[in-house]
Amino acid sequence: MAEILVRYAHFLGIIVFASLLVAEHILVKDRLSVQDLKRVLIIDAAYGTSALVVLITGLALWFWLGKPAEFYSGNPVFHAKFGAFILIGIVSIYPTCFYLKSRKMTDDFVQVPRAVVNAIRLETLLLALIPLLAVFMAKGYGLG
Repeated sequence: MAEILVRYAHFLGIIVFASLLVAEHILVKDRLSVQDLKRVLIIDAAYGTSALVVLITGLALWFWLGKPAEFYSGNPVFHAKFGAFILIGIVSIYPTCFYLKSRKMTDDFVQVPRAVVNAIRLETLLLALIPLLAVFMAKGYGLG
């Protein structure tokens, strides 16, 4: 039963994670009003929280529940999938730092650097790669 609940939390976390990334992409424009920046900060915080849920449940599935850890540990496709997830986390640091720094501004609007939008797009691209790698894993690619 524990495995089922952790898998469910993992999938639910992935859905929320992807949804929040899309919401952030839609909301972030070249210029953000103070209200929009507050919305983005909330979305970004929830995005980070959902990423932690995905990471923690994923690690639980890797090391304690489900298939033996060797199934994942020895599979280069899994390492590519996990690496893409970690890379998403690294790329997301830049937009988060920008939002946090911008909340202290007193202007009515915040000018958003193009690099922030591009970082969000890169995160989306990497996220789209992860299910493909999961399908390859499910079909046995990367094993022996």
